[in-house]
Amino acid sequence: MVLKANSRRKKRVSLKAKLGKSRLKLLAIPLILASLGWLYYDLRQQWAKPEAIFVLGGHADRERFAAKLAKEYPDLPIWVSSGSPRRYVRKIFKKAGIPPERLHLDYNARDTVTNFTSLADQLKAQGIDSVYLVTSDNHMRRARLVGEIVFGSRGIVIKPVTVPSQSPPEPLEKSLRDGFRAILWIITGSTGEFWLKSASSTH
Repeated sequence: MVLKANSRRKKRVSLKAKLGKSRLKLLAIPLILASLGWLYYDLRQQWAKPEAIFVLGGHADRERFAAKLAKEYPDLPIWVSSGSPRRYVRKIFKKAGIPPERLHLDYNARDTVTNFTSLADQLKAQGIDSVYLVTSDNHMRRARLVGEIVFGSRGIVIKPVTVPSQSPPEPLEKSLRDGFRAILWIITGSTGEFWLKSASSTH
């Protein structure tokens, strides 16, 4: 009887161990897939040749920097999302010797998230699969996070090019908030602007 009881206990322990190993394997699968996905994206980012220059509006320094970058890459079109007034932006690029037909100005964006969501499909429709992302150094963390989510969902790789600034780094909360909004856009098609406005109006 004692031998039988011991045998049953061993079988139970063995069964629990097997179940535990099976659960670990199941948990490991999404982690492995996620790692492979990030590795694939990282390799794409390293080897991709940008087909456009994408400038986030907000500071004229970014546009002036982008004009210099455009001179280094004379075959790339330049997209400026909600930058300085049209006349002023055109003047910056004209002064740098950039032909006007290379310059595309879009003023549909209202913030960092909509900088990307308002142009992602348009860039993809034009066959653009990789861009130089131009923005200030203190803004790049948030812009890159949002860009990799939004543009990444359309198969567009970004290569960050930072513009030096004297501004302090942005708080991490802004990156997390806009990262959430970018994911929300992919799932629902909404950037959560109404939620953002209502939340800010209560403070």
